[in-house]
Amino acid sequence: MMAKLYVFGIGGTGSRVIKSLAMLLASGVDINRFEVVPIIIDPDEANGDVTRTIEILKNYQQIHGKLSFTDADQNQFFKTKISNVNQNFRLVLNDIKNDRFKDYIQYSGLDENNKALINLLFSEDNLNADMEVGFKGNPNIGSVVLNQFKQSDDFKNFASTFSQEDRIFIISSIFGGTGAAGFPLLVKNIRNADHNLSTWKYLQDAPIGAVTMLPYFGVAPDDESKIDKSTFISKTKAALSYYEKNISGNNSVNALYYLGDDITKDYPNVEGAANQKNDAHFLEMAAALSIIDFAKKDATELVTIDGTAENPIYQEFGIKSNSNSLIFENLGDSTQLQLKKPLTQYTKFLVYLRDKIGTSIDQNWAKNINISNLLTQPFYSNYLKKFNQNYLEWLNEMAFNQRSFSPLNLDVNDSNLFEMVKGVKPNIGWMESGGKNYGRYDYLLSKHDKEIIKTSTQEQQFMDLFYNTTESLVKEKYKF
Repeated sequence: MMAKLYVFGIGGTGSRVIKSLAMLLASGVDINRFEVVPIIIDPDEANGDVTRTIEILKNYQQIHGKLSFTDADQNQFFKTKISNVNQNFRLVLNDIKNDRFKDYIQYSGLDENNKALINLLFSEDNLNADMEVGFKGNPNIGSVVLNQFKQSDDFKNFASTFSQEDRIFIISSIFGGTGAAGFPLLVKNIRNADHNLSTWKYLQDAPIGAVTMLPYFGVAPDDESKIDKSTFISKTKAALSYYEKNISGNNSVNALYYLGDDITKDYPNVEGAANQKNDAHFLEMAAALSIIDFAKKDATELVTIDGTAENPIYQEFGIKSNSNSLIFENLGDSTQLQLKKPLTQYTKFLVYLRDKIGTSIDQNWAKNINISNLLTQPFYSNYLKKFNQNYLEWLNEMAFNQRSFSPLNLDVNDSNLFEMVKGVKPNIGWMESGGKNYGRYDYLLSKHDKEIIKTSTQEQQFMDLFYNTTESLVKEKYKF
């Protein structure tokens, strides 16, 4: 049985990092053969970031489910299996919909002494806060409400299926409400799992990694909103002080990654629901890389004894050269090695499907696979096409964010197809078979069509063909 990596994404930031992770895995970035199990924790059921991520994960699953990965020489796109603890990848929180915080804690039923204590701990705004769209930057509310998740059926399902070889990773921001509160609570509940569970010892000593997102974006001023970016730094300092004592101070996690940036963009000040749909950000992709880094660490680096991590690891992410607009060359050598080939290769695949596949159905390689039929099947028309639209959105949103990440030219055509990788001059041969640009692409599709296994399913042949072709193109043009 394949070991599982349970990835808890807390709040909107958690969902966006999981989205970036899905994009990296789709492009073929290796995660050390783990099966990934995303679990989203967010009280805001209608949150736009959450719903978009769930759609992406479901489409990924549908694509992966039609493919097999028994041969290392075949397709590596969508290789990693993504599974779920329930249909919507979410850990369900009870009794918060249409509820004010004071109703949740049954304030009206308290005696006068307990009411006085609650009034000391929580402001009137806190007590009257509507929790349906989250905790609006109030970790004191979040810490009370989120403590219920250890009693949820989804958490119990996760805990009961956890095995000795599995690992856990937690994503949270530190400058809001949901993430800042949820991270330490989740660690505590895992390390102190109910001893009635047969797996409690596995959980107590589980390898746990986490990424803590310091401020990396702002929100526009809005007198009507409870969210104020001027409080982000003070909240971050308060959370770090708490983590110093209760996370790093007692060696609760085996690996803790820190990410933040002082170049920020103000998003619209939306407190939650469908309109909270922030653009993808480079740091969210970097956070996804921290998950992959954790998955690749040797088990001897992640030893836990009686709930205490031995020699915990603390890491930060840096870039090689500072720029407001990053391309591959601005990244460290190891990061370039991880990203250049898979992102370029998948984008080559995506661009052909976007611009050329509809006019290629009469080519021999297309007839051999029966492309005209494949294009009408759900695998392509419902799942892959939609996933690729989300992938393009992801790249474009990172490109127009601050700090931006724009390593690939997406506005390519038959005159500049291979001028895709910014900062890299493509190798253009004088006497290439098939001609230039899409002519060369089609020539290599015909060449690799002769190599793929014809007894495979139509979907498998299609993905094998395009993976092998784009791999050849990336090696030939850019030496990746």
